[in-house]
Amino acid sequence: MYDVIIIGAGPAGLSAAIYAMRARLNTLVLEQAGPGGQVLTTYEVDNYPALPGISGYDLGMKMKEHAVHLGAQIISEEVREIVWEEGFKCVKTDKAEYETQTLIIASGAVHAKLGLEDEERLSGMGVSYCATCDGAFYRDGVTAVVGGGDVALEDAIFLARLCKKVYLIHRRHELRGAKTLQETLLSLPNVEVLWDSVVASIQGEDEVEGVAVENCLTKEITEYPVDGIFIAVGIRPVSQIFDGLIDLDEAGYIVAGEDTKTSRQGIFAAGDVRTKPLRQIVTAVADGANAVYGVQEYLRETSRHGE
Repeated sequence: MYDVIIIGAGPAGLSAAIYAMRARLNTLVLEQAGPGGQVLTTYEVDNYPALPGISGYDLGMKMKEHAVHLGAQIISEEVREIVWEEGFKCVKTDKAEYETQTLIIASGAVHAKLGLEDEERLSGMGVSYCATCDGAFYRDGVTAVVGGGDVALEDAIFLARLCKKVYLIHRRHELRGAKTLQETLLSLPNVEVLWDSVVASIQGEDEVEGVAVENCLTKEITEYPVDGIFIAVGIRPVSQIFDGLIDLDEAGYIVAGEDTKTSRQGIFAAGDVRTKPLRQIVTAVADGANAVYGVQEYLRETSRHGE
């Protein structure tokens, strides 16, 4: 019987593991992929306090090393089901079953897709959701980035260092990303922003050869030859298996406030998977700490009542 099981080993989950180990809680971390989460695919993190310019991979590895140094047990297994009944609380994975008194869900979020006909077919053949992972394949080539938030701007800036031409396709006439990123992006001579535009189709047989872009105002469609297209139009929470166990909002995010408490006692949600106005590494890390504080309070209460 664990004091707490943490689902997910991104910044929120690893932060929770660090705080849980320091609190001497019997802790298990379950992570389907490798520890570190999406931060591992970020080329450069320039807004994490005291570590300006650190690569996302290095930051993720430092967090993992910190947790492991304190004795955190991290197991690579996929969570399939949660059974949460009075007197029986069980996390079932693809390999085993684990009992726990509390649960911290830090399962994060994944990249949203455009939903185009050829998007899936050409995924990995020129369609990508991670510029830092795949950008090197298009050195001296022509690429397109879809989106207008921080991730899209960061991707376009990163690709501009490698590619001879980068198109940024954005459906509005105003970018949503940080002003510093906007200033950097708009100063780059090899970046062209296609305002008020959406991708109508992705072209190519065995690999991406171009994109057809529709202007939202004129409805005119223009074809652009590109070697690759990077999609950065947002994220969706990894929360499907928790539906029915705890409350989710319309978008699928776990309903939880800054205290990370969910609709069910003993279950907490931290990081990108929960409802929050700002999804950043630093807010995920804070969630991890708050979740463990909540776990300790819950364990004290249940112990006091002899449960």
